[in-house]
Amino acid sequence: MGDVGPVPVGIIGASGYGGVQLVRLLADHPAAEVVYLGGDSSAGKPFSSLYPHLTNCIDLTVEAIDLDRIAANCEVVFMSLPNGLACQMAPTLIEKGCKVLDLSADYRFENLETYKAWYGGGERSDSEVAATAVYGLPELYRDRIKDAQLVGCAGCYVTASLLALAPLLKQGLIVPETAIIDAKSGTSGGGRKAEVNLLLAEADNSIGAYGVGRHRHTPEIEQVCSDLAGKDIKVQFTPHLMPMVRGILATVYANLRDPGLVREDLITIFSAFYRNSPLVKVLPAGVYPQSKWACGTNLCYIGVEVDPRTDRVIVMSAIDNLIKGQAGQGIQCMNLMMGWEETLGLPQLAFYP
Repeated sequence: MGDVGPVPVGIIGASGYGGVQLVRLLADHPAAEVVYLGGDSSAGKPFSSLYPHLTNCIDLTVEAIDLDRIAANCEVVFMSLPNGLACQMAPTLIEKGCKVLDLSADYRFENLETYKAWYGGGERSDSEVAATAVYGLPELYRDRIKDAQLVGCAGCYVTASLLALAPLLKQGLIVPETAIIDAKSGTSGGGRKAEVNLLLAEADNSIGAYGVGRHRHTPEIEQVCSDLAGKDIKVQFTPHLMPMVRGILATVYANLRDPGLVREDLITIFSAFYRNSPLVKVLPAGVYPQSKWACGTNLCYIGVEVDPRTDRVIVMSAIDNLIKGQAGQGIQCMNLMMGWEETLGLPQLAFYP
């Protein structure tokens, strides 16, 4: 199908921030075309009535979710839904031959018991399908994603945190149990819904931590860290809400196994680790990333520092939570699944300032 024109793509849950990012990115994608937008709450409405700035860009109407219709018309399906919904739909789409990319947490966990413990919900009937899901962080699992039919795309905080930690864990450079992740996100990470803490009057001129010691992204970070380290490990993760719309900055601290390592050693190690990852930019010595640099792009900027006084490494990682942390990550995974260039259709220049 892909040889005779653009690959037809459907988006279930198109009305949220993840959905509108997908629409924008896919509108510029040379090999894919959005042919279906689905969502129950906004079914029957022109998509441009939800997002008037797209009036001249997309003329599709949001449709009620009909899996048979989706499978008949779409080769690739993105699911941008609240947790607990994708797992009810993905098995049918997989059975009908679609490639499925889930932006929720439903297919991120190797162990469904972990999912249930942190996300709740009843028994799941899709364990066989879930077992085939590949974790959607291309920089770490590129080869698996290429062969996957179902991908559970990594969370936003998780992406920033893991890209900062991965080289350290894979090379055994840190004492894993000492890893502390201090992360900050813009308000769009909370989605397009009315919540008091996301109101301008509440969030502006203020910064606060939330989900301390119990944020749902913690087990997801630990799952991949354990995979990289080759043993079960726990990390301390604390997220904060920042008075900005988009962006994540994660600052990661950990004790070095070898106190003799200096900053330049680690920059060399990081650069080598990400040499085949065109969307990760390891910064020169003494340069620390800012979230604004990644805004509107699918890039991750990484800065590395060593404090010889405390024998700690400090890694700073900046992404756009809606692009590399969500929709762009999904498209990066789709590119790999379809055998296309990994960076195809993904923006690499920020809106600045």
